[in-house]
Amino acid sequence: MADYKIAPSILSANFARLGEEVDNVLAAGADIVHFDVMDNHYVPNLTIGPLVCEALRKHGVKAEIDVHLMVKPVDRIIPDFAKAGASYITFHPEASEHIDRTIGLIRESGCKPGLVFNPATPLDVLEYTLDKLDMVLLMSVNPGFGGQKFIPYVLDKARKVRQMIEASGKAIRLEIDGVRQIAGSAILGAGKDSDTHRYDSVVKAMRDELAKVGK
Repeated sequence: MADYKIAPSILSANFARLGEEVDNVLAAGADIVHFDVMDNHYVPNLTIGPLVCEALRKHGVKAEIDVHLMVKPVDRIIPDFAKAGASYITFHPEASEHIDRTIGLIRESGCKPGLVFNPATPLDVLEYTLDKLDMVLLMSVNPGFGGQKFIPYVLDKARKVRQMIEASGKAIRLEIDGVRQIAGSAILGAGKDSDTHRYDSVVKAMRDELAKVGK
């Protein structure tokens, strides 16, 4: 059976209670904390930086933190997130002048590197970089804002990447932003109108669906 992970994005969390929100969603069964980092340059929105990652680590969060960098240029910020406690750092190939160098910088900083592909971005670069990666993240929406409508053709793209990963024989994680594995609005967004901020039922429903897929 496939090893599915659920990685809620804190983009949809209540930032006034972020530590509590992350504690609750992990206690409900989520696996990874997903950070959407936007710079109002590569994407038309501005979100969080390394200090938030560091604050969650100091708060006591032990789960893996997956930092998705939607910033350009990207190299400058990588060591800061590594120092702040990131586990994975992923970036868009368009945001780097030298993709190999950026992948190496992430690895040298002590984190697991990954590449992110927007819905219409070709996968060509994977032919030359897949053996250097720990993760491939496919966007099922155009980056910049949460809660967008899923773009169906990304599923065909995901099948191609899965075939490439299986052919490589390497343990490379495939994530899809907005479908099954990364779900900000679906999980953390569910607690915004609740005094208890409990996510058990949402995570369980998602886990049950993943079990069906794996059969």
